[in-house]
Amino acid sequence: MTDTMDITEYLAKGGRLTNPANVPTRYRAELMKIMATFVDSELAGAAGFADVINAGPGIKERIAAARIVLEKTDNADKVLKLMGQFGANTDRYANHHPWSDRLARDTAPGAQRNEHDMRLSVLNYPLDGWTDAVVMNMLMGIAVGVQLAEFLTSSYQPFAEAIREVEPREKRHTELAVEGIEKLIAQGETAAVQDSTAYWWPRVSESFGTGVSPRSDALKAMGLRSKSNADLHAEWMTAAAAQLDKLGLTQPK
Repeated sequence: MTDTMDITEYLAKGGRLTNPANVPTRYRAELMKIMATFVDSELAGAAGFADVINAGPGIKERIAAARIVLEKTDNADKVLKLMGQFGANTDRYANHHPWSDRLARDTAPGAQRNEHDMRLSVLNYPLDGWTDAVVMNMLMGIAVGVQLAEFLTSSYQPFAEAIREVEPREKRHTELAVEGIEKLIAQGETAAVQDSTAYWWPRVSESFGTGVSPRSDALKAMGLRSKSNADLHAEWMTAAAAQLDKLGLTQPK
């Protein structure tokens, strides 16, 4: 108990852990949830984009989609290796869920398919063609940027270091999406882009979860989080609205 209390106080003061052997039980459970959500989301996101590679209108667009699939899968692998150090069966993990499975397109925002699949809820919805995929990638990419900034300060140093490698890749994916939308708008596809924005906006919004989480204070004390879901959601709303404005698009109500 004394050792556990010492670690708790150490974490509360901004300390960092570097080895699975030093991690308290509750900390381990919460860290594994965070890492599993990241891995599941990256694998589900990669599977979704794999299905639209050939929908790309040109070679450049197809290369961009293939790059996203490759890099998201590799991002998942980086964090999955950390989970393996805590005993996760990494060989079985990648085949544990049907990553390409999705809900019906008209399912209400925030729905989950499977309680054992920890992907963010937005990744349970199907992409409907190239324009839809690009819009989703932009809005979700902005959300990912907000979440990764939080993970960069994680008290589990190996996880923070893995995210430091992941973050510039994910930023580039968002930039590719913005470039794709600019091209679609230039080609007269503004209405289709706006329609997809209206579809994905509430679904990305729901991926932040509820505004007040009973776990929030505990996660902050452990150094695994520094902001509430409501704070992260507000950051995304501001950044996403600003990006839509730059593109000449309207923020959905």
